[in-house]
Amino acid sequence: MATSHVTARSILSVFLPQLSAPAALNASRFATIFSRQLSLPVLPLALVIPSAIQLNVPGIIKGLWESILRAVPKKKTSHMKKRHRQMAGKALKDVTALNKCSACGHVKRAHLLCPYCVKACAGDIFSIAVTPTQILAGAGSSAINVFSTISPDNPLVQSISGAHKIGCHHIVTSRDGRHAATVGFGGETITWALSESGEWTEEGKIVDNNKAGETWAIAMSADGQYLASTTYDGRINVWDLANGRKKINEFQTKGCFGMSIDLSRDGRFTASGHEDGGVYVFNNESGKMAYSLPSLLSTVRAVAFSPGCSLLAAAGDSRIITLFDVQHGEQVANLTGHSAWILSIDWSDTGEYLLSGAHDGKAKVWSIDRRACVATHSETENALWAVKWLPKTGKSETFATAGANRSISFYREATSS
Repeated sequence: MATSHVTARSILSVFLPQLSAPAALNASRFATIFSRQLSLPVLPLALVIPSAIQLNVPGIIKGLWESILRAVPKKKTSHMKKRHRQMAGKALKDVTALNKCSACGHVKRAHLLCPYCVKACAGDIFSIAVTPTQILAGAGSSAINVFSTISPDNPLVQSISGAHKIGCHHIVTSRDGRHAATVGFGGETITWALSESGEWTEEGKIVDNNKAGETWAIAMSADGQYLASTTYDGRINVWDLANGRKKINEFQTKGCFGMSIDLSRDGRFTASGHEDGGVYVFNNESGKMAYSLPSLLSTVRAVAFSPGCSLLAAAGDSRIITLFDVQHGEQVANLTGHSAWILSIDWSDTGEYLLSGAHDGKAKVWSIDRRACVATHSETENALWAVKWLPKTGKSETFATAGANRSISFYREATSS
């Protein structure tokens, strides 16, 4: 039987087009080389390259990838992560919700004061103080504005016009919400009382070398009887408001500007923070300095005693919140996380959380047990001059922030109910 042979030339002729003479000559040389290598009989072309074989590479890769994904178990979302997502969703609703102002009827964001009602604050809000039912704001304008905190819309309920001619930089209230004190940029210190009708009226003025800087930061005792203040030369003055607003004590420091001050809730201690980073604690009963705490090296713009009077928090230009043990005068912790000057701090009613506001507009909530930040709010890039917790009235905590954006923002803790 005759055996058929397929040469390399015949195979190439199937795949290559007809070439011109020069190209054909080159192809002939190419074929000649391969004809020497294919001297053995070969199979027919139909058997060498079956027409049914088609490789779908993308389809194969896709199938392999799907099988790998099916083989890898899916990561289960933990209960804590689900809880955090739920809380974030509720907080987002609080921020984006709209309602109508009960005072003027304009539509506003639910967690902010009505911009039409607070437009009298022509300058930065430098200080806020809270009572069980109200929040008082001192700003660069001459008026002191009072807002209700028991109404969901937080309407403006009183505006004390002309309280301080060139603005108010510090304002404090007693814990029972019956007494208040304010300090203006002109150096005047005014005390206020809440009348039976629910309006604030002037009680009197503290007359003691009323020059700008003579009285700077102020703090009021829980019962409203005593008022302490700092001065430009580092002195700490204490007045008895119940007995003719007389000065009853004067503490001396190293003579550096007193930037901040606070009175412990039990009335035993007074703490002050100074421009050179010094922090001092005075015993009100003995009238002597109890501790000169380790310097923070940078200006201390805020000091605050915990509700139980066991800890003292100090913060400022170092961007660190330092916690001191009041009983022994020792540093016990540092809270780090702010990237700008810390301008204000405040403890929650239970002492579980510490609130801080910074120059970059960020407000942080710190857990004292965990010694860590548990929430950060950054709705504005303007400085937050004042932050305050509101008295706890329900299941959740609420706090307010104010500053260079000339408005007051309210935040509440997200809860499951």
